[in-house]
Amino acid sequence: MSSAFRRQPPASRRSRRRVAARPAGALAALALAGPAAAQQSAEELAKQLANPVASLISVPFQFNWDGGYGPQDGWKAFVNIQPVVPMDLGEDWNLISRTILPVAWQDDVVPGSEQFGLGDVVQSLFVSPKSTASGLIWGVGPVALIPTATDDALGSGKFGLGPTGVVLKQFGPWTVGALANHIWSFAGEGSRNDVNASFVQPFVNYTWPSATSAFLNTEATYDWTSEQWAVPINAGVNQLVSIGDQKVQFGLGARWWAESPRGGPEGFGVRFNVILLFPR
Repeated sequence: MSSAFRRQPPASRRSRRRVAARPAGALAALALAGPAAAQQSAEELAKQLANPVASLISVPFQFNWDGGYGPQDGWKAFVNIQPVVPMDLGEDWNLISRTILPVAWQDDVVPGSEQFGLGDVVQSLFVSPKSTASGLIWGVGPVALIPTATDDALGSGKFGLGPTGVVLKQFGPWTVGALANHIWSFAGEGSRNDVNASFVQPFVNYTWPSATSAFLNTEATYDWTSEQWAVPINAGVNQLVSIGDQKVQFGLGARWWAESPRGGPEGFGVRFNVILLFPR
């Protein structure tokens, strides 16, 4: 317990006036703790960001660049806009909405052509308990593929549905877990290939008291129609900072394609992210 709440010896009338002038309750504890409390709060927020189903509103902007596409060594740059919005489902459960909207610019991915525009939206909903006796964090729900691409080369042209789930454990500075989904197409352009794809993302994150985090993950996708893997391995560092009253996390990392589909990216890529936080 903070010293602000311990029983104090009798004080003079002047000192009692000083105590009365202080903020009450939790505000007093924060004021007396000073920078240490602010640092602890930043560390906890950084750990929440490592949890895909945390009760924390955030708006990530994730920039990626990959090269080595096809015979002409094409490249693709895209920003994933990924708002995360938790909602209360009574006293014991949360519903977490996670949206991924890509904005892409690519050249020679389709040989001899260039595209810029929106990709397909992937919308996930997770039902997750607010707490568990074991401390294991999990969430399950549906995932949907919505054909919002503005160019055929940037999307599937298909509507899809499937299940998604996440499970993780946070202990000390560590966050370890995995997120997965599977999408089957059920409607859309008849001339386009059907979607039948599994996605698995194991991840590990380490957070220091300075609100600096190191991450390692892979975002493996298996296309059951073409029987091909796409497996980028990502590693990097994030830092949570305050800009005025706004909490923002900046991150920089590299990615290496351990496995790629025919004509897909090869070698190394780059990832940079900016996440706006809105603690509840």
